[in-house]
Amino acid sequence: MVAADLLRAYRKTINPPYETKNLVIIFATLFIIIAIPLTALVVQQQFSRVAQAVIWQPTPGTTWQWQLTGTIDTSYDVQMYDIDLFDAPQSKIDQLHSDGRIVICYFSAGSWEDWRPDANRFSNNVKGSNNGWPGEKWLDIRQLGILGPIMEARMDLAVQKNCDGLEPDNIDGWDGNNTGFPLTANDQLTYNEWLATQAHERNLSIGLKNDLGQVNQLLNDFDWALDEECFELDKCEALLPFINAGKAVFHVEYNKNTSQFCAQANAWGFSSMKKRLDLDEWMEPC
Repeated sequence: MVAADLLRAYRKTINPPYETKNLVIIFATLFIIIAIPLTALVVQQQFSRVAQAVIWQPTPGTTWQWQLTGTIDTSYDVQMYDIDLFDAPQSKIDQLHSDGRIVICYFSAGSWEDWRPDANRFSNNVKGSNNGWPGEKWLDIRQLGILGPIMEARMDLAVQKNCDGLEPDNIDGWDGNNTGFPLTANDQLTYNEWLATQAHERNLSIGLKNDLGQVNQLLNDFDWALDEECFELDKCEALLPFINAGKAVFHVEYNKNTSQFCAQANAWGFSSMKKRLDLDEWMEPC
């Protein structure tokens, strides 16, 4: 009897009863039902984090449109639109994204503009000389304690509006401009590097606007360059480090005809066009 009981017990361990088998199957099924979606969710979240961390870095030859005034014409078949951060309606940004466009948002980082909604945040001691445009004054970029929170709020607005990147204007005040402040090259470098760092912390692409005298120092900080009138000023070769680094150079001329600059611009790999000075919807690309 003892031997028979031991044999029956052994058989149960290697061949469990029907009810036990059912429980094993049920638990295994539940594990699969729960584990697979959870695994997929984790993978999806990790993918989203990686996707969000990718900052737009355009290569030479990227097509674009630059419109800062008037109703935005979204019909141009280009890869990137550069539009005003404050004035561009959210519906236009959403439409451009739906059309597969990258959206860069313009704001002035180096001048005070009296019509902007945050104009009253700038204290008088950071406002300098008029920069040649009505209602604008150069800013004392040395005073980051005052300007920093304002510019960060603008970048946060860019994130809120789902901009892909930034075009900060008037970031070359040090270079021969009568700003009303004794700005040095180092002051400008410090400010421009800070802008680039703040943009990248928000996963925003950022372009170096003009400031040709500091291209080599800022090449690694900025994702692309945007220049006005380098052919007219005979300074275009200063932008070639961007091209050599595989980064786009967006360029416009206002006074020259395309026949006077497009052949050379194309040979260098610039993304060039002729625009009117008010930067409305009209463009004549190379």
